[in-house]
Amino acid sequence: MPEHQVELYWDPASTNTYFAFKLIKPVLERTGATLVLHPFNLGYVFRAHNYVLMDEPQAKLDNRKRDLQRWAEKYALPFRFPDRFPIKTSRILRGALAMREWGLEHAYTEAVLDAYWERNRDDIETYAGLRPLAADLGVDPDAFEARSEDPAIRQQLAESTDRGMARGVFGVPSFFVGDELFWGKDRMEFIEDELRRRRSD
Repeated sequence: MPEHQVELYWDPASTNTYFAFKLIKPVLERTGATLVLHPFNLGYVFRAHNYVLMDEPQAKLDNRKRDLQRWAEKYALPFRFPDRFPIKTSRILRGALAMREWGLEHAYTEAVLDAYWERNRDDIETYAGLRPLAADLGVDPDAFEARSEDPAIRQQLAESTDRGMARGVFGVPSFFVGDELFWGKDRMEFIEDELRRRRSD
């Protein structure tokens, strides 16, 4: 992977993926780096490790919501915690791989993140909710759904997730600059430093 690229492993069920997708943009603009997206099936990984997100202590869950609101306020983002959380994301992630073939992966990814984390659209876990987003991007909804259900796309998602785990991804958002892994929405300064260091080298 060229050194001027930033790789992002993402899943729309992650609150921090929403913020990371927004906050990496200024870094990309300042450094001239490009963003490479890797869908990562977080639910599959959680199940493999017997981890249940909502089983965390209630005090931690309550604090997380307030902390997220602080991030939204600081960066003037129209974030709101959805009424239903979490949602199933495998269709969304397969949709991203399908949209890659139309050259619309980035636009689709932002559209689904905005739909869920800004507009409370939990219906995007279904094709009924995703089809209008595809149409808004100029893609025939029938073609989008058919391609998202193709066994080849299903295999691509499994492989993308497996590659991430093999590289040490344990959660999302996870960024790579070369072989350097940066986890979370609050690592932008480190990512930018690494990009500049590699450029200077």
